[in-house]
Amino acid sequence: MRYFKLDDDMSIQDRWLLDEATNSEGQEIDDPWQFEDGCPVQVEEGLRIPVHHPGAPLDYSITSVGGAPIVHQRVADLFMELAPEDVQVIPVDVDGQTEPYCILVATKLIRCIDDEQSAEVSYWKPEDGRPEKTGKYRSVYDMRIDPTKVGAEKVFRTWGWTGALIVSEDIKDALERANVTGVSFREVTGPSAISPEERERNRKLRALYERTETAREAFWRTLGRLGDEVIIPVAGGGWPAQRQVWRLIHRPEGRTLFVTDGLSDFFVSRAEPSVGFGLELALETDEPLGDVSKSWQQLLLERIGNELAEHESLREKVKTGFLSMEVAGQHLPETLLTKDNRVGVLLGMDTPALPTHFTMPDGEVRLVTVKALLPAELSYLLEHGKQGREELVRRFNETGPGHLSRAWRQPVV
Repeated sequence: MRYFKLDDDMSIQDRWLLDEATNSEGQEIDDPWQFEDGCPVQVEEGLRIPVHHPGAPLDYSITSVGGAPIVHQRVADLFMELAPEDVQVIPVDVDGQTEPYCILVATKLIRCIDDEQSAEVSYWKPEDGRPEKTGKYRSVYDMRIDPTKVGAEKVFRTWGWTGALIVSEDIKDALERANVTGVSFREVTGPSAISPEERERNRKLRALYERTETAREAFWRTLGRLGDEVIIPVAGGGWPAQRQVWRLIHRPEGRTLFVTDGLSDFFVSRAEPSVGFGLELALETDEPLGDVSKSWQQLLLERIGNELAEHESLREKVKTGFLSMEVAGQHLPETLLTKDNRVGVLLGMDTPALPTHFTMPDGEVRLVTVKALLPAELSYLLEHGKQGREELVRRFNETGPGHLSRAWRQPVV
């Protein structure tokens, strides 16, 4: 029997992107990750799926958080016909859709990953400080499974690496015959297609990832309680290791620190040690937060990070001092918007609350603070130049921790 990893086809142009499941009032559910645990799910209320990015609806999509497969009813019916003992379907309302959709839950979890045949695997260790994950897979490259351990199941999740949804060949063939949109398949049986040279390069890259992540995470923990939230958007700019990640750090007095986690990665194209762009961004706020992945602070930081990733001249300026800039204001608070629907920020403002630099194994990294400006403050800065910038900083510091970003405050000019 051949098996395939069922993926969301992100190569489709002008497609929709779906947010995590909420209740019917749009509130977060307790555990958005439960749908990929490989066991039946008990749902006692109606669920709604918001559309994060509008576009062409697909028969099969994965939510941005939790990895829940959202399928058209005809796809759900196909799974229930071919693998009724292996799946659960949960009706959901997708925003803007009159057609019926469901969450597809694989109810079987099988320990079947073949470590020897897979290109590379690594495990969480006790020293990684994640006891709930110790002994499970930390990474799996070019996964292969052992079909002899699967039995008669046709749809299942893989133990220790539950993000992988596996289907049998007859399920794959049926989806293709039905012209189901949004699906892609990668075989997980048979010998790995990765050459020895690619394996060696992947091993080197993995070592560099772990070296970088371990050092940077250790630094983040010196700033406060590092949250479990790891925010990875669907798309982003050209970061050094081709991954865009943001983390949250919970600080005293109810403050939250949003940080980029990847601008100081090594350059994956070179596969050699470095600190990438040599900087990371930090935006601290004391405003209450809801869903952090949809917060204005997170959205603002994403836009700044991608602007810096794309423009070397901006990066070089901010690594040595102050820099003011503007980014698109779509979906940001109205109090921050200029008449041109832009938002101004001040980058690199020193504060005793945060260090200006930190040391990684392969070099020093600048920690660049982000201060969101009100329109009047941006106008003042543009009118008065360097002196105006220094005066703004002085006034910010007079009113308390000057580096904090708030959408709801009075301007200092």
